[in-house]
Amino acid sequence: MQSDGRRGANGAIGRRSVLAAGLAAVGVAAAGADGGKPGGDRHFDVLFVGAHPDDEHVNLATFGQWRERFGWTAAVVTVTRGEGGGNAAGPEEGAALGRIREVEERAATRVAGVRKVFYLDKPDFWYTLSAPLTARAWNARDTLERLVRLVRATTPDTVVVMDPRPFNQHGGHQLSARLGIEAFALAAAPDAFPEQRLRPWRARRLLAQNYGFAALLGPAAARSPRTDPHTGLPVLGVWSGTPSRHGVSWAQLARDAARKYRTQGFAALPERVPTDPGLLGSDWFTILADDGRLLRAPVRPQSNLKPLYAEFRRWTDRVGLPWLANDAQPDYPPPPTTVVPAVLTAPVVNGVEGDGEYPGPELPLTWWQGTAAPGFAAHAKVCRHDTDLYVLVRVRDERRGAALARDDVKRHWRTDAVEIALDPSGRSDDTSTTFKLGIVPFTASAGGPMAERDADARQGPAAVTAAGVAVAAVVTEPYQGYTAEARIPLNQLPAAVNPAEFAMNILVYDSNTQDKTGQARYAWSPFGSAQADPYVWGRATLADY
Repeated sequence: MQSDGRRGANGAIGRRSVLAAGLAAVGVAAAGADGGKPGGDRHFDVLFVGAHPDDEHVNLATFGQWRERFGWTAAVVTVTRGEGGGNAAGPEEGAALGRIREVEERAATRVAGVRKVFYLDKPDFWYTLSAPLTARAWNARDTLERLVRLVRATTPDTVVVMDPRPFNQHGGHQLSARLGIEAFALAAAPDAFPEQRLRPWRARRLLAQNYGFAALLGPAAARSPRTDPHTGLPVLGVWSGTPSRHGVSWAQLARDAARKYRTQGFAALPERVPTDPGLLGSDWFTILADDGRLLRAPVRPQSNLKPLYAEFRRWTDRVGLPWLANDAQPDYPPPPTTVVPAVLTAPVVNGVEGDGEYPGPELPLTWWQGTAAPGFAAHAKVCRHDTDLYVLVRVRDERRGAALARDDVKRHWRTDAVEIALDPSGRSDDTSTTFKLGIVPFTASAGGPMAERDADARQGPAAVTAAGVAVAAVVTEPYQGYTAEARIPLNQLPAAVNPAEFAMNILVYDSNTQDKTGQARYAWSPFGSAQADPYVWGRATLADY
């Protein structure tokens, strides 16, 4: 989104004065334009705004409890159909996958008594951490207009959004939260989108998902007053262990619902949740507005912001919520560094390290995410010959993941795989200007390795999207791991190579099941969203380039 409040080609919202009017409007008690609340089937007490068909699943225990205890009705608005995501249940992708995910979402939300799911049909695309990139894909102004229309039409008392903060979070989640926050305000402004011919509506409460308290378990945790450590705003907890009228806890009903999202791999979740109340957690929300009033907090500006975080701070200033930018940029650790040696003779791409082929140091790939398997280990080596980069990754692994069909090699993190992420300029703010190659070392029917590009601006099988790339792999039998090797022409990268700033990350995904779900991830530079955040990637100086 544009940060200066002007209407721009990337879909930014319109005049700053309109948004300011909307923010001022939520400073008074919530009510319809005539002081009353519309009735009938179109009114919902709670409106959740998410990006994909499953983003609401972590709050279904809350929505179900609110319905049982208070009679509150809930609706969900989902910006995309999730057609750009993975599929752990079958080969469908694109529009066909989106249709399946809609069916899954409707079945899951029905468990919690959610009465309606609205879809805005904006495009879902690769995993990105960039809200500005997502804003361009979604046409953010049009998306905002639709959200304002929905708030006015459904007259919710409470609007629930995702976390708008940028670190370690899907750009779609961030942007859906930003637009939900703006829609909360603009729906109350009479001069915002007057062409809708709908009465302005002032919702009473605005909540944002907060994952910072997930470790607090048991019923007492949600009863204690808490504040968000970054903003200082109050936090609401709703304990999932509350008994339902169905004879089980709402945590169990939420698990039953979550397992319906089969394409996301959630069917692999354990069927039963703990029965010990002390082992059940809560849903947590930061309270952004309550009783029709924005809650304010001290502002702690950060300096030396990277571009993505500077853009977020400008957005928070523009919408009048500057405290949301407190601590938004994490304390990034120093990235690892290496020198990529030049070799006189090109390595043979055969999955075997020949004598003298990789004279540089081993790069350890350390645990980053998930549940590490005992005995798992991985390291990489790199070198350069002429204008080609060579990467060799050796993995020790005791359990083989699912063998993907050769025409189903995408979303490589579903099984055992290697990922090579390259930022030729060393200055990328998101992966749209990087090169990302996924390699699966084995495929179904004793097939060999396959490679594909994913989560960058040109996706698909390497044979189509990565001219000159060659891959090979040697898999041990009986299975004890594998060695994968790749040649990547540097002149095929999306930008000119800066040999002094060249950035790289090498990652390994480990799956120990046949259900196309991963269990652990490892990386040379393991921090945050190590696969999608170029700010994390290590420096790989290209010697003599």
